[in-house]
Amino acid sequence: MEGKFLSFEDLSVIITAVIIGTLARVWVLKEDYRQYPSYPNGYLIHVITGFVAAALGAVAIPALISKNFVAVTFLTVALQQFRDVRKMEKESLSDLENTEYTYRGKAYIDGIAKTFESRNYIAFITAFFVSLTITIIPLNLWINIIAGIAVGIAVVFFLKNFTKGKSIGDIAQVKEGKIEVKDSSLFVDGIYVSNLLGTDNAEKLFKEEGLAVVIYPNENHYRINLDNFGQRQAALFEATRALGNKRYHFTRKDYEQGRVIITLVPIKQDIDALIEVVKKCPLLESTKKSHSVMKTNLKGE
Repeated sequence: MEGKFLSFEDLSVIITAVIIGTLARVWVLKEDYRQYPSYPNGYLIHVITGFVAAALGAVAIPALISKNFVAVTFLTVALQQFRDVRKMEKESLSDLENTEYTYRGKAYIDGIAKTFESRNYIAFITAFFVSLTITIIPLNLWINIIAGIAVGIAVVFFLKNFTKGKSIGDIAQVKEGKIEVKDSSLFVDGIYVSNLLGTDNAEKLFKEEGLAVVIYPNENHYRINLDNFGQRQAALFEATRALGNKRYHFTRKDYEQGRVIITLVPIKQDIDALIEVVKKCPLLESTKKSHSVMKTNLKGE
């Protein structure tokens, strides 16, 4: 940077880095079966915050080269902005809890908020590395820009895979459950679920329109994840969100075999969709435990 004006080279570096960083945010911002974030307002909010994150990452290198160390302190502003994104998501989703078919739960809300915060870091880091690459390569400006774009794409791929979490389908089998009503009590595959079906109409409704799935953990230690109330609540929420909920919804765990029941009377009668949505329900960070880390070599003590 010279004087008060940006040179063409600096301007090219910043613009390229901002564009690639923003596109990185757009790429990881997707509306999936959970239909969140909402469209178009949710998209607009997150694209704009992604643009700001990319801009902060893009100008860091030019500011350092110009020895404008005071300007680099804006990185603290970036961190605060990202925290505000998480806070905004938490508050927004918490405010909507009473309007949904069932609660998301605090654990699920915390996971969603952290995800959106981390995706802004993806925009920031991508733009930073694009800017750094273009600046340090001693070649023609246009070659540098192409190299910077290539590095940016590689960084996005790496960060996307690094931050990708697992889902219930990765650690368990999800199968259709058989619904039975005995003396006003609801059973799924022989597992007691609830005794709240106290009327003939409730029994008839569940017998004719009720759907149920049973989650079977692939290994015994995966019960630590699946038995967690927050995880079961998240799966139940996604089931009601995807299929709607006409009446009743329950989740229950089997203490003996570690099976988990998700059952409801949905608006949309589609057992395949119910199985798929439960499989794709993300594993919450608060429930994750590393089985290998938990192993202890008692003989060495």
